[in-house]
Amino acid sequence: MTLELIRKIALLIFVPFLFVTIFIPYVRKIAFQINAVDNHIGGRHIHKKPIPKLGGVAIFFGFLFGYMLFGIQSAMMNAILIGSFIIVLIGVIDDITELKPMTKFLGQLAAACVVVFYGNILLSDISAFGVYINFNIISYPLTIFFILGCINCINFIDGLDGLSGGISLIYYLTIGIIATIQGKMGLDFILSFVMLGSTLGFLVYNFNPAMIFAGDSGAMFMGFIISIIALLGFKNVTMTSLIIPLLVLAIPILDTLFAILRRTLKGEKVSQGDRFHIHHQLLNRNFSQRTAVLIIFGVDLLFAAASIVYVLKDALLGYILYGLLLVIVLVFVIKTNVVFDKESDTFFVRIKQKIKKVGKRN
Repeated sequence: MTLELIRKIALLIFVPFLFVTIFIPYVRKIAFQINAVDNHIGGRHIHKKPIPKLGGVAIFFGFLFGYMLFGIQSAMMNAILIGSFIIVLIGVIDDITELKPMTKFLGQLAAACVVVFYGNILLSDISAFGVYINFNIISYPLTIFFILGCINCINFIDGLDGLSGGISLIYYLTIGIIATIQGKMGLDFILSFVMLGSTLGFLVYNFNPAMIFAGDSGAMFMGFIISIIALLGFKNVTMTSLIIPLLVLAIPILDTLFAILRRTLKGEKVSQGDRFHIHHQLLNRNFSQRTAVLIIFGVDLLFAAASIVYVLKDALLGYILYGLLLVIVLVFVIKTNVVFDKESDTFFVRIKQKIKKVGKRN
């Protein structure tokens, strides 16, 4: 790595970081003035006092500032900027006055369509294990589905101080490292490090105890940019480009899948909130909020490290690390209520009753 490259990466990170750290105190004041504040205390909410929610605005402007200094104008980048603006605007409105889930979804869909149809950023084809697949017309709905999935994965897991921002930061860092070592200095390289700096500046104020929340504006925006960076990597049309971004996001993806499965089994709406997310399960085991977040960061960093090892060092060792991590996840599912509520679900209650009867007979 040359001195010039190190200097470039440092500027890509430091400039947005400095901008966001200076800008957030002003955003906090504005949030209180326009009542973009999380006043929900108790229940499934962890915090004990009202917290402003416009952290996403600071991250977005940090991203814009970094782009103006280091980015290159193109139709593709214009689409990314327009989509980002739509996402942040919908998020800000929701942070001020809660929107219906369908309204938010339509906003997310509009942003995704701008990227796909105007920016022509598509998951169009892929090759793996000697097989080449061209998605043809299916690439359009497939790409839109992927963008919506990334947005909502980060939004779903945004339940503890620093959690969504930290997971997003790990993603940006991982992709940035892989791109740097592989010598790929394209748009995904720039976006990864600019977002790394912006998110890091936000985490200065968001890590427990949080002074500001990302809000829907921040969580959705971070997820949106994650999807864009991943799609830009897909232009290499290799299985590595497809799998690695998903594995780095293993925790939010699994948490989202668990939530969908859990709520479906209970007959609840998928959009309905509850206290059974991965972070809630850790809190139920008497971990502090900060410790729970650090545990999740640790597991996510292990997935990220396995991804870097797989891509750059030893594919077999990468497979072994992924296998071990999946075993850890499986044990976590079995030991907790993240999928099944073993305390109230009729199926598990009956099993417990039968076990007790057998024990009494013996």
